[in-house]
Amino acid sequence: MKRILWFRRDLRVEDNPLLSLKGEVLPIFIFDTEILSKLSSNDRRVTFIYNTLLNLKKSLQDLGLDLAIFYGKPTEVFKWLLSHDYYDEVCASGDYDAYALKRDLEVSHLLPFNLQHDTYIFSPDEVLKSDGTPYLVFTPFYNRVKILFSPEHMRCHLQETQTLIACDYTHLHIIHEDHVTMTLLTLKAIGFESQILPRKLCTLPLVKLDSFTRSINSYSKNRDFMELDATSQLSADLRFGTISIRAVLRWMLTQKKSGIDTEPFFRELIFREFYAMLLYHFPHLSERNFRYPFKGVPNDAYYEAFCNAQTGVPIIDAGVRELLTTGEMHNRVRMITASFFTKNLLLPWQWGEAFFAQHLNDYDASSNILSWQWSAGTGVDPQPYFRIFNPYTQSKKFDKEASYLYKWLPQLATIPPKVLYQEEKLSALVLKNYPSPIVNQKISAKRALEYFSSTSQ
Repeated sequence: MKRILWFRRDLRVEDNPLLSLKGEVLPIFIFDTEILSKLSSNDRRVTFIYNTLLNLKKSLQDLGLDLAIFYGKPTEVFKWLLSHDYYDEVCASGDYDAYALKRDLEVSHLLPFNLQHDTYIFSPDEVLKSDGTPYLVFTPFYNRVKILFSPEHMRCHLQETQTLIACDYTHLHIIHEDHVTMTLLTLKAIGFESQILPRKLCTLPLVKLDSFTRSINSYSKNRDFMELDATSQLSADLRFGTISIRAVLRWMLTQKKSGIDTEPFFRELIFREFYAMLLYHFPHLSERNFRYPFKGVPNDAYYEAFCNAQTGVPIIDAGVRELLTTGEMHNRVRMITASFFTKNLLLPWQWGEAFFAQHLNDYDASSNILSWQWSAGTGVDPQPYFRIFNPYTQSKKFDKEASYLYKWLPQLATIPPKVLYQEEKLSALVLKNYPSPIVNQKISAKRALEYFSSTSQ
C-alpha cells in the first residue's frame, strides 16, 4: 500500500502513529498558504516550525525516510501529487478546529483519508453523555474521562519498516494551481524572517519534563504564582506535537507510582480535551457566543491601549508586554487580562481572542477560543458574568513581591508593591513613563455588571 504521511500537529518521529503504518510512504509537510497569509512576516511560530521541520527531516533520514516540504493550498498540493503518482490513501493525525475540518474534508474528496486520533488523549466522539450528546459542563466530562481512561490511552506507537517513495526532498515545492516551482528550503522562500526564539520554546520537551519532575509535586500550590517556574512549559510542544500526549501520560504514571499526586496536572490536560471536543461539536463557537447575546462595546482607544500595554493597570500591561516580547503569557495572567478586557473594558471577546491568536507561541484554537468565551461569560461552561477579577488584588495575591511586574515593567521598579496593589494610591501618582489607568476598577466593574445583567435577560 502506498501512503502519503501528512505531518501537521505531530512534528516528531517518536511515538508517532504515522510511522507505525507499513508500506511505501511519502512523508510530507505543507506550509499552508491559507494559514500563513494571515500571519506577519516576523511571526516567531513560523521560525519554530521551520527549525522543527529541519530536525524532523534529519530524524526521518536516520530511519531511511525523508520529508518533502510543500508551500501552497493543501488541495492544490494533493492534486499535484496525484497527477504524478498513484496513492492509496493519505494518513494524518487529527486536527479538529473549524478550518482543519473543512480542509480535511476537501482533501478526502481527492484521496481516501486515514485519520489517526493522536493529537489528544481521546477522539472527539469518545467522551459523550449516555444519550450520545457532548457534555456542556467540565466536571461531568472530567468524571466520565476518569471512568473511560485506560492503559490503551498511553500505548506507545512503535515504528514499522517503511519504504520511501521517490521524490525531490532537497527543495521546497511551491505549488500554485497546476504547476510547481522548486527552490531552496528557507524561511525567506515562504515570505518570513528568521526570529530569535525564547529559551523555553527552544528547550527540548524531554528536558522540560525532567525539570518538571522536580516541581510537579507542588504544581497545584504554585502554578498560579507568576514569578515561579512551576508549570510544565509543554503547551507549545503539545500544540505542535514535538512530544506525544501519550508520552506525557506515561511520564505521569511514573510520577504517580513514586507517590506524586498527578491529578491536578491531569485535570489541566483534560481541560484541553474538553475544549477540543466542544469546538469539534460546535464549530460556530469560533466566532459566536454559545449562551448570551454579548457583543461588547467596541472602543478603538481602549483596544489600542490594551494591545500596546498602555492601560495603566500594571498586571495587564505586564502580561501584554510579556506576550509581545516572548509570545508567552502566564496562565493566571491570561485569565486576569481576559477578564479585564471583556468586563472592565467591555470589549468584544473576539478582539481579544484574535490578539492572542496573533502572538501566542502555543496558540491552539479550541483552548484559546473557549477560554475567552469562559472569561466573557458567554461560553458552554462559562464563568458567571458577575465574577470580575480585580487586577490589583490578583497581583497582590499571586505576585506578592511584584517580581513579575518589575520584570516586564522596569519603569515601575521604584514604586513599592503596596502602592502598585492599591488602585487609589497608584492613580494618585503622576509618572512620566507610565500612563494613568484608562478605567477605574470599581466603576468599570459596576458598569460591566449593569451591562451583563441587562443583556443576559
